Amino acid sequence: MIRTVIFDIGGTLVDYPIPLNWSASYRPAFESIAAKNGLVITGNEYEHIGKVVAKYNTRIKPREREVSSDIIFTEILSGTAIPEGYKETVKRDFYGYFRRDANIFPDAQKTLAELYSRGMIIGTLSDVAYGMDNEFALEDIAPLLGYIKYPYTSNDTGYRKPCGEGLLMLSEKTDTPVSQMMFVGDEQKDIECARNAGAVGVLIDRTGTAGDFERDIEIKDLYELTALI
Repeated sequence: MIRTVIFDIGGTLVDYPIPLNWSASYRPAFESIAAKNGLVITGNEYEHIGKVVAKYNTRIKPREREVSSDIIFTEILSGTAIPEGYKETVKRDFYGYFRRDANIFPDAQKTLAELYSRGMIIGTLSDVAYGMDNEFALEDIAPLLGYIKYPYTSNDTGYRKPCGEGLLMLSEKTDTPVSQMMFVGDEQKDIECARNAGAVGVLIDRTGTAGDFERDIEIKDLYELTALI
Protein backbone atom coordinates (compact mmCIF):
# COMPACT_ATOMS: atom_id res chain seq x y z
CA MET A 1 0.00 0.00 0.00
CA ILE A 2 1.39 3.38 -1.01
CA ARG A 3 1.29 5.99 1.77
CA THR A 4 3.66 8.65 0.45
CA VAL A 5 4.14 10.09 -3.04
CA ILE A 6 7.28 12.09 -3.82
CA PHE A 7 7.54 14.12 -7.02
CA ASP A 8 10.41 15.41 -9.07
CA ILE A 9 9.76 19.06 -10.05
CA GLY A 10 11.16 19.92 -13.50
CA GLY A 11 9.47 17.96 -16.29
CA THR A 12 7.11 16.35 -13.77
CA LEU A 13 5.25 19.17 -12.01
CA VAL A 14 6.69 22.13 -13.90
CA ASP A 15 7.38 22.64 -17.59
CA TYR A 16 10.70 24.39 -18.27
CA PRO A 17 10.73 24.90 -22.06
CA ILE A 18 14.52 25.10 -22.29
CA PRO A 19 17.24 22.50 -22.99
CA LEU A 20 18.31 20.41 -19.99
CA ASN A 21 21.90 21.44 -20.72
CA TRP A 22 22.19 25.24 -20.30
CA SER A 23 25.69 25.50 -21.79
CA ALA A 24 24.70 27.45 -24.91
CA SER A 25 23.01 30.12 -22.80
CA TYR A 26 25.73 30.95 -20.26
CA ARG A 27 26.92 34.06 -22.05
CA PRO A 28 23.44 35.33 -23.03
CA ALA A 29 22.38 34.92 -19.40
CA PHE A 30 25.29 36.97 -18.11
CA GLU A 31 24.86 39.55 -20.88
CA SER A 32 21.29 39.95 -19.65
CA ILE A 33 22.53 40.30 -16.06
CA ALA A 34 25.07 42.92 -17.10
CA ALA A 35 22.52 44.95 -19.06
CA LYS A 36 19.94 44.78 -16.27
CA ASN A 37 22.34 45.90 -13.54
CA GLY A 38 24.62 48.29 -15.43
CA LEU A 39 27.63 46.00 -15.16
CA VAL A 40 30.56 45.80 -17.56
CA ILE A 41 31.89 42.30 -18.23
CA THR A 42 34.98 41.86 -20.40
CA GLY A 43 35.67 39.08 -22.88
CA ASN A 44 38.17 37.45 -20.53
CA GLU A 45 35.64 37.62 -17.72
CA TYR A 46 32.99 35.94 -19.87
CA GLU A 47 35.50 33.20 -20.59
CA HIS A 48 36.16 32.75 -16.86
CA ILE A 49 32.42 32.72 -16.09
CA GLY A 50 31.79 30.09 -18.76
CA LYS A 51 34.51 27.81 -17.41
CA VAL A 52 33.26 28.04 -13.83
CA VAL A 53 29.61 27.47 -14.70
CA ALA A 54 30.55 24.53 -16.95
CA LYS A 55 32.49 23.04 -14.04
CA TYR A 56 29.23 22.73 -12.12
CA ASN A 57 27.09 21.58 -15.08
CA THR A 58 25.83 18.19 -13.94
CA ARG A 59 24.63 17.35 -17.45
CA ILE A 60 28.31 17.24 -18.38
CA LYS A 61 29.89 16.36 -15.03
CA PRO A 62 27.44 14.43 -12.84
CA ARG A 63 28.07 14.58 -9.11
CA GLU A 64 26.52 12.84 -6.14
CA ARG A 65 26.98 15.61 -3.58
CA GLU A 66 25.25 18.96 -3.95
CA VAL A 67 27.25 22.21 -4.06
CA SER A 68 25.74 25.42 -2.72
CA SER A 69 25.04 28.49 -4.83
CA ASP A 70 27.29 30.57 -2.55
CA ILE A 71 30.29 28.40 -3.43
CA ILE A 72 29.53 28.51 -7.16
CA PHE A 73 28.83 32.24 -7.42
CA THR A 74 31.71 33.25 -5.17
CA GLU A 75 33.97 31.38 -7.59
CA ILE A 76 32.29 33.05 -10.57
CA LEU A 77 32.66 36.57 -9.20
CA SER A 78 36.24 35.99 -8.03
CA GLY A 79 37.43 36.12 -11.63
CA THR A 80 35.56 39.31 -12.51
CA ALA A 81 35.38 42.93 -11.43
CA ILE A 82 31.79 42.48 -10.25
CA PRO A 83 31.67 43.46 -6.57
CA GLU A 84 30.95 40.68 -4.05
CA GLY A 85 27.93 42.68 -2.92
CA TYR A 86 26.25 41.86 -6.22
CA LYS A 87 26.35 38.12 -5.58
CA GLU A 88 22.72 37.72 -4.55
CA THR A 89 21.56 39.92 -7.42
CA VAL A 90 23.61 37.94 -9.95
CA LYS A 91 22.28 34.66 -8.55
CA ARG A 92 18.67 35.83 -8.72
CA ASP A 93 18.99 37.12 -12.26
CA PHE A 94 20.92 34.05 -13.48
CA TYR A 95 18.33 31.62 -12.17
CA GLY A 96 15.52 33.90 -13.28
CA TYR A 97 16.85 33.93 -16.84
CA PHE A 98 16.29 30.17 -17.12
CA ARG A 99 13.01 30.11 -15.19
CA ARG A 100 11.28 32.95 -17.00
CA ASP A 101 8.95 30.72 -19.07
CA ALA A 102 8.26 28.07 -16.41
CA ASN A 103 4.68 26.85 -16.07
CA ILE A 104 3.02 24.29 -13.83
CA PHE A 105 1.64 21.44 -15.91
CA PRO A 106 -2.19 21.53 -16.12
CA ASP A 107 -2.54 18.08 -14.53
CA ALA A 108 -0.37 18.85 -11.49
CA GLN A 109 -2.71 20.79 -9.24
CA LYS A 110 -5.75 18.53 -9.73
CA THR A 111 -3.66 15.41 -9.16
CA LEU A 112 -2.00 16.70 -6.00
CA ALA A 113 -5.35 17.95 -4.68
CA GLU A 114 -6.87 14.49 -5.23
CA LEU A 115 -3.99 12.69 -3.52
CA TYR A 116 -4.08 15.17 -0.66
CA SER A 117 -7.83 14.60 -0.21
CA ARG A 118 -7.14 10.88 0.14
CA GLY A 119 -4.73 11.50 2.99
CA MET A 120 -1.55 10.81 1.05
CA ILE A 121 1.68 12.34 2.29
CA ILE A 122 3.13 14.38 -0.55
CA GLY A 123 6.69 15.60 -1.02
CA THR A 124 9.18 16.62 -3.66
CA LEU A 125 12.75 15.60 -4.36
CA SER A 126 14.35 17.62 -7.12
CA ASP A 127 17.95 18.24 -8.11
CA VAL A 128 18.62 21.96 -8.31
CA ALA A 129 20.60 23.45 -11.19
CA TYR A 130 23.91 25.11 -10.29
CA GLY A 131 23.10 25.11 -6.58
CA MET A 132 19.86 27.07 -7.08
CA ASP A 133 18.52 28.19 -3.71
CA ASN A 134 15.18 26.77 -2.60
CA GLU A 135 13.58 30.21 -2.63
CA PHE A 136 13.87 30.08 -6.42
CA ALA A 137 13.35 26.36 -6.99
CA LEU A 138 10.20 26.20 -4.86
CA GLU A 139 8.82 29.50 -6.14
CA ASP A 140 7.94 27.68 -9.35
CA ILE A 141 5.59 25.33 -7.46
CA ALA A 142 4.15 27.97 -5.11
CA PRO A 143 0.50 27.20 -6.04
CA LEU A 144 1.10 23.54 -5.14
CA LEU A 145 2.79 24.00 -1.77
CA GLY A 146 -0.50 23.77 0.11
CA TYR A 147 -0.58 20.07 -0.80
CA ILE A 148 3.14 19.36 -0.36
CA LYS A 149 4.16 18.69 3.22
CA TYR A 150 7.82 17.97 2.45
CA PRO A 151 9.10 20.21 -0.38
CA TYR A 152 12.66 18.90 -0.59
CA THR A 153 15.44 19.55 -3.06
CA SER A 154 19.05 18.40 -3.25
CA ASN A 155 19.85 21.45 -1.10
CA ASP A 156 17.96 19.82 1.78
CA THR A 157 19.40 16.33 1.40
CA GLY A 158 22.92 17.18 0.21
CA TYR A 159 22.69 14.44 -2.43
CA ARG A 160 21.74 14.36 -6.10
CA LYS A 161 19.90 11.65 -7.98
CA PRO A 162 20.30 8.80 -8.81
CA CYS A 163 21.67 8.48 -5.28
CA GLY A 164 18.85 7.12 -3.14
CA GLU A 165 19.82 8.99 0.05
CA GLY A 166 17.26 11.75 -0.50
CA LEU A 167 14.37 9.28 -0.61
CA LEU A 168 15.73 7.45 2.43
CA MET A 169 15.79 10.76 4.30
CA LEU A 170 12.19 11.44 3.25
CA SER A 171 11.22 7.93 4.32
CA GLU A 172 12.52 8.70 7.80
CA LYS A 173 11.05 12.19 7.85
CA THR A 174 7.58 10.99 6.81
CA ASP A 175 7.76 7.85 8.96
CA THR A 176 6.96 5.83 5.84
CA PRO A 177 8.65 2.51 4.98
CA VAL A 178 10.44 3.17 1.72
CA SER A 179 8.59 0.19 0.18
CA GLN A 180 5.36 2.19 0.69
CA MET A 181 6.77 5.25 -1.04
CA MET A 182 6.28 6.14 -4.70
CA PHE A 183 8.66 8.43 -6.56
CA VAL A 184 7.40 10.09 -9.76
CA GLY A 185 9.88 11.59 -12.22
CA ASP A 186 10.54 12.12 -15.90
CA GLU A 187 14.16 10.96 -16.24
CA GLN A 188 16.14 7.75 -15.97
CA LYS A 189 17.98 9.10 -12.91
CA ASP A 190 14.62 9.47 -11.11
CA ILE A 191 13.78 5.82 -11.64
CA GLU A 192 17.28 4.74 -10.64
CA CYS A 193 16.98 6.88 -7.51
CA ALA A 194 13.75 5.10 -6.58
CA ARG A 195 15.35 1.70 -7.14
CA ASN A 196 18.47 2.60 -5.20
CA ALA A 197 16.30 3.51 -2.23
CA GLY A 198 13.82 0.64 -2.59
CA ALA A 199 10.83 2.82 -3.52
CA VAL A 200 8.37 2.32 -6.39
CA GLY A 201 9.59 4.30 -9.41
CA VAL A 202 7.00 5.86 -11.71
CA LEU A 203 8.20 7.34 -14.99
CA ILE A 204 6.07 10.10 -16.45
CA ASP A 205 6.76 10.24 -20.19
CA ARG A 206 4.61 13.06 -21.56
CA THR A 207 6.16 12.99 -25.03
CA GLY A 208 7.01 9.33 -25.55
CA THR A 209 10.72 10.14 -25.79
CA ALA A 210 12.03 9.15 -22.37
CA GLY A 211 14.23 6.37 -23.77
CA ASP A 212 14.69 2.64 -23.41
CA PHE A 213 15.47 1.82 -19.80
CA GLU A 214 13.79 -0.31 -17.17
CA ARG A 215 11.04 1.26 -15.06
CA ASP A 216 8.49 -0.09 -12.59
CA ILE A 217 5.50 1.87 -13.92
CA GLU A 218 5.05 4.30 -16.79
CA ILE A 219 2.36 6.97 -17.15
CA LYS A 220 1.68 9.57 -19.82
CA ASP A 221 0.25 12.22 -17.49
CA LEU A 222 -0.30 12.74 -13.78
CA TYR A 223 -4.01 11.99 -14.02
CA GLU A 224 -3.09 8.31 -14.51
CA LEU A 225 -1.39 8.37 -11.12
CA THR A 226 -4.64 8.58 -9.15
CA ALA A 227 -5.84 5.34 -10.71
CA LEU A 228 -2.65 3.56 -9.62
CA ILE A 229 -2.95 4.34 -5.91
